[in-house]
Amino acid sequence: MTRTTARLRVMGAAAAAPLLLLSWAAGSAQAHGAPTYPVSRAYACSPSGGSAATAACKAAIAASGQNFVAWDDVRVAGVDGRDRQVIPDGRLCSGNLPAYKGLDLARADWPATELTPGARMTMTYAATIAHSGTFKLYLTKPGYDPTKPLTWSELPAQPFAEVKDPQLTNGAYHFSATLPADRTGRQVLYTIWQTSSTPDTYYSCSDVVFTAKKAANKDTDKNTDTAGGKTAEKGGGATAGAKSRSSATPTPGASTSVEARTQQTATATPASPTTGTTAADSTPVASDTNPGSGPSAPLVAGGAAAVLVLTGGAALALRLRRR
Repeated sequence: MTRTTARLRVMGAAAAAPLLLLSWAAGSAQAHGAPTYPVSRAYACSPSGGSAATAACKAAIAASGQNFVAWDDVRVAGVDGRDRQVIPDGRLCSGNLPAYKGLDLARADWPATELTPGARMTMTYAATIAHSGTFKLYLTKPGYDPTKPLTWSELPAQPFAEVKDPQLTNGAYHFSATLPADRTGRQVLYTIWQTSSTPDTYYSCSDVVFTAKKAANKDTDKNTDTAGGKTAEKGGGATAGAKSRSSATPTPGASTSVEARTQQTATATPASPTTGTTAADSTPVASDTNPGSGPSAPLVAGGAAAVLVLTGGAALALRLRRR
C-alpha cells in the first residue's frame, strides 16, 4: 500500500466519523414507549413487569425467542395512519414484528388489569423522551373471544378515546378517558401511539377484565376496590413491580406491589393512583430497562469515540503527509 493510498483511507475514515455519529444519534433518539397501566403484554412479561413466570408469558417468551427487555419498542415506521392496511389480522399486538410474535398468542390467561365499565381510567404510558403525537385507545367489542387471534374486525372503527400531545411527566404520559359502559369480562385495550415528530407508530395490547360496576361516579384510577382499578393476573402469584434500573435521573417512587388472591389472581396497584396527578410516581422509565433506547449515556460515549477517531485520524494523516 502506498503512502498516498494509506493517507487517503485514514483521512476518509476521519471524515466519515461525524457522519456515522450523527446517524447513530438520530436512531438512538427515537422515542420508545408502552403502557404500564393498564399493563401491556410486553411490559407484564418483561423482567421489570414481574409476570414472566406466568404460563402466558412463558409461552410468549418462547415463541418470540426473547424476554422482552425492550418492552417499549413495539414500533413500526412509515405507517402514517394506515394501521389496518399495514398491520395484518392476528398480528395486532406484535405490530407484525417477528421479535414480538409471542404477544399475538390467543390465550385467556394473559396478565390483566381489572377495570369498571363506564368509569374513568387514567392510562400510564411510559416513554423515554417527549415527542408530539396522538394516542388512540380501542376496546374489543362485546362478545370478544380471547381464545381467538385478535383481528381488526374485533375493534370498533373509531377509538373510544383520542389524546393529542399530552405532557411527559416523570418518564410517562398520564391521560384519562371514560371507558365504555357496555363491556363485560375479559377484553383487550388496544393502544396506538402515532408520533408526529418521528415516522414511528407504536402498538400495544393491554388485557383487561371488566367487573360489575360497584359504585357510581368512581374513577378506576383511585386505587380502591370500588374503583375497580386493580391488576389481575391468572395462573401465578408473580411480583408485578416497576423495577427501574439505575440511571442518570432515576424516577422517584417505590415499585408497584402485588398480592396473591384466593383464585390464583394477583392484584397490583396502578402506577398513577390519583386522577390527573403529575407529581413524582413509580412509573418505570423506558430507558432504564432498555439502556440502548435513550440518547443520554450512549450519545456521550459515541461522541467521545468520534472525537478519538477524528483526533487520531487527523494526527496520523498529518504524520503521513510530513513523510
